[in-house]
Amino acid sequence: MLRKMLVGAGMAALVIVPGLSISAQNEVTSVCLVTDVGRVNDGTFNQYAYEGMQRAAEELDLDSTFIETQAQTDYAANLDTCLADEYDIVVTVGFLIGDATHAAAAANPDTLFIGVDQFVAEPLPNYVGLQFREDQGGFLAGALAALMTESGTVAGVYGIDIPPVVKFRNGYEQGVAFVNSEDGTDVQVLGVYIDSFTAPDRGAAAAEQFIGEGADVIFGAGGPTGSGAIAYAAGEGVYVIGVDQDEFFTTFGGGEAPGAEFLISSAVKRVDNGVFDMIAAAVNGEAFPEEGMYVLSVQNDGVGFAPAHDSDVPEEVTARMEEILAGLVDGSIETGVDPATGVLLSEMEPEATPAS
Repeated sequence: MLRKMLVGAGMAALVIVPGLSISAQNEVTSVCLVTDVGRVNDGTFNQYAYEGMQRAAEELDLDSTFIETQAQTDYAANLDTCLADEYDIVVTVGFLIGDATHAAAAANPDTLFIGVDQFVAEPLPNYVGLQFREDQGGFLAGALAALMTESGTVAGVYGIDIPPVVKFRNGYEQGVAFVNSEDGTDVQVLGVYIDSFTAPDRGAAAAEQFIGEGADVIFGAGGPTGSGAIAYAAGEGVYVIGVDQDEFFTTFGGGEAPGAEFLISSAVKRVDNGVFDMIAAAVNGEAFPEEGMYVLSVQNDGVGFAPAHDSDVPEEVTARMEEILAGLVDGSIETGVDPATGVLLSEMEPEATPAS
């Protein structure tokens, strides 16, 4: 069985990059979370963000509340609710609420803002975006898929093609390509973006199509849409890989849901650790990173891989995956994906390619 690689029960080490001081803020005693479209128990990054906030509230003695967003048009109103109730910290979840969060932070300098999956182009002293190396998680998922396939075809079902999702997809396809290059194999990759994160039926339909095209490993990276894909595929006896949280405990009910034995792993983003870390920084009067972003990766346990649980991943695959993981950690293996946009480095203009 694939052993736990990077995902632990405890929190990641708190790493604060010297930056803009927030110590002048008033004492921090409360936090309000606004989800992306979805719920705090939906098994996606909404739930992970909520769990990070809850852990901070309990350990740091904070008052807390949350608002579940029903539609993208509600973002600004939900932010206004947190502000009207005078919460000291506002946590917002998702790339799509980023613009509204930045605007609120600029207009409310005495309130601290933490944005999950948000890129901060114009840093503010009271706003930090949590960024993840989804390309690394996707790369590991792709390598695992390539090592586990028997048909020679694997697939991915993705949500809206925003940067975090693009990073997952390109990382996944690069992971397959890495194994092909190393092993001389010719694993083919299928994939599709779906313009909704809350359409499990459409995810399932995409998975059904890919199974019909020969895919025997499917990666789902698109909130409930991706979860719908892997739930369907696993029910059909096809290996699947989850995302964000360990979907063994969410989508597959701790092993009780049909097909749980076909979940071979999940590419996990420790959103809970990121949220906790930045709330703790605020409470302690520490500085948010100067660049306005807190980046979590395999190097700081912010991106990890869940165990195989009830699945039958061979020991030799586990050993190979640990070697690939170690290579990503020490830098001897690179994903070939831009960590900000998700674009393949080979497709970027030379002047836009980040220095290694």
